[in-house]
Amino acid sequence: MASRGDAPTADSASRTLVLGIDGTRRIVQCGPNARAVLGYAPADLIGRAAGELAGDEAKADLETLLEAIAAGQERTAVLAVRRGDATGGEGGTTDAVVTAQPMVGGETGAAPMGLLHVRVALPPSERYQDPALMRRALLDDPLTRFGASLDLDQSAKGLVDVIVPHFCTTASVLVLESLVAADEVHSESGGAVLRRIAVTTDDRNPMWTATFPVGEVLVYPEGTPYREVLETAQPVHLAHVDAAKAGDIAGRWRRNPAGELLTGVSMVLLPLIARDTLLGFIACTRVPGFRKFDAYDVEIGMEFAARAAIVIDNARRFSRERATALALQRSLLPHRLSAPSSVEVRHRYLPGSQLVEVGGDWYESIALPGARVALIVGDVAGHGVRAAVTMGRLRTALHTLANLELPPADALHVMHELMIELGEQEPHFATCVYAVYDATSGTLEVASAGHLPPLLVGPDGAREYLEVPPAPPLGVSGSAAIESREFEVEDGSVFVIYTDGLVENRGRDIDDGLARLRDVFGPGTAARPMEDLAKATLAGVYADHHRDDIAVLLARLRRIPEDRFTSWMLPADAAAVRRARGLVRTQLDEWDLDELTYTTELLVSELITNAYRYAPSGPIELRLLHERTLVCEVLDRSAALPRLRRAADDDENGRGLLVVSQIAHRWGSRRTPAGKVVWCEQTIPGIDPDPPEPESTWPGEAHHL
Repeated sequence: MASRGDAPTADSASRTLVLGIDGTRRIVQCGPNARAVLGYAPADLIGRAAGELAGDEAKADLETLLEAIAAGQERTAVLAVRRGDATGGEGGTTDAVVTAQPMVGGETGAAPMGLLHVRVALPPSERYQDPALMRRALLDDPLTRFGASLDLDQSAKGLVDVIVPHFCTTASVLVLESLVAADEVHSESGGAVLRRIAVTTDDRNPMWTATFPVGEVLVYPEGTPYREVLETAQPVHLAHVDAAKAGDIAGRWRRNPAGELLTGVSMVLLPLIARDTLLGFIACTRVPGFRKFDAYDVEIGMEFAARAAIVIDNARRFSRERATALALQRSLLPHRLSAPSSVEVRHRYLPGSQLVEVGGDWYESIALPGARVALIVGDVAGHGVRAAVTMGRLRTALHTLANLELPPADALHVMHELMIELGEQEPHFATCVYAVYDATSGTLEVASAGHLPPLLVGPDGAREYLEVPPAPPLGVSGSAAIESREFEVEDGSVFVIYTDGLVENRGRDIDDGLARLRDVFGPGTAARPMEDLAKATLAGVYADHHRDDIAVLLARLRRIPEDRFTSWMLPADAAAVRRARGLVRTQLDEWDLDELTYTTELLVSELITNAYRYAPSGPIELRLLHERTLVCEVLDRSAALPRLRRAADDDENGRGLLVVSQIAHRWGSRRTPAGKVVWCEQTIPGIDPDPPEPESTWPGEAHHL
């Protein structure tokens, strides 16, 4: 009977026999290669009961396969099948993969009701005999399959899984460490540092993977064949490695188990060369009992290595580009979010492209003096590296403007001018929403430039999209000025700002997306952990491969406790300094901050004196805030901001702010509608001014490592 199983297969490590079984479970047809597979002549098998093929311990399993044929089912099992000797008598058993396959639409009579495909491993003496089989097994379909992956480790694993068992019994792939760990290829040879990225074997000896572990970084010693292939970039062929040679390699390498493993093997080392660059090599061995490598084997192996090198090179180039893109994104996005102790912040970021993994969306939470926080989300039009670079510029600029404490509308106006200037080189525009929450007054000031409306969820579950005065996107010319609006916020409210990728895609209208986002936050929002709310905002978006970049920032807004801040109105005269000292001393005693009393009195004296001297009209307000740090603020009626300068030796004035800058942890000033605020901050002993980020696990977390 002719069958596909009779022909040689691409798998040169096995041989298949096809048997036809009739309704009485007897063999009625047999492939011509029965002797090569089972040691029987075809005539000796015709008419036999199929159950006699299995050894005693495997008869029950074979009966199960035959019952599957009768039931019209296909089934596979590993069985111990009997072998015949050269005279046709009974021999021992051998393991075989047996597949039972029913026949459909067959005729009655002698026609088989099913087929048994019996597949056995080739004996060692017969493996690697046919060069045509090896060439076809190595160079046809397998290269296409493992070459489809752009992951370096997966490509290398696919490579060794092809070369073993079709070409050798054990193989490992080693590449230059510079290709894996650095951005550029270095001209290394000889003593180059290598990394083993894949190992496989089919001789069931675990010592191979133990002696040559995956992931090992090493330098091969001089006088070994491994060093020779690196120095010459030519294949190294050792037809037989005797005990002396194996011991010499192990001794130079100081790896004694290698001597035992390499004794008696046949070895070929195949260099991997792509674009005239040596990437590494493939180490191939055949253990004793198999045909030794010859010159024609080396030729076949080099042809395979040449094609495999292209696959490895493509994979490592992609890995390098991906690592570069991720490093860019991680450097552009904030590494941590800061906020007052009463405000709880969470974020989510997902790139729209799983290939490039960078985009133009960003978020920011910046703690400001006076228990305030700037909450920002922006979106640069476009995707990829260009959008990410523009995003980095805007984020850096906006971070600077936030630290300068410009109001949200003023900060976005400066950003708009910056985008106009950038657009002269390359057209760009971006949307942005900028909000500042004051945890002492419970007010939220919001400005938007072409961005989607923020969502505010009250502690009672009331949800509304805030109406902010509209303005064109940053970088787009328009007559509308950027304005801000102030909102009174109840304690425990959740503020959500996001980019359009969260609520809009190709298959969903933006109004539906906004409704879905609003439904995420219901009456139980006040009691739900922020981490759960952050996860809920992205529910269902991970499977959407056509989504835009997504950035989400959530903040639970609460005022700081009333006993943690206080303020006093002082007259604009010289007596205000002495009174301020007494007030500070009393307040710090209530807060158990006696160790900061002396420095705080000194700082307050300098700030009050500065306000009295340069803003003589109107009262002076002194405020103290006890948070993770101790903040002193002095408010006066003058809009002129103080400037730090170094006084000359004979100057009587000009040293106050210099003293403040030397003693305080930070200091600064900002304008207010009524004048200005000059503030300074001191660290509190035993309290970290920058609390650790909350632990979380989510699919996009890798972008923030």
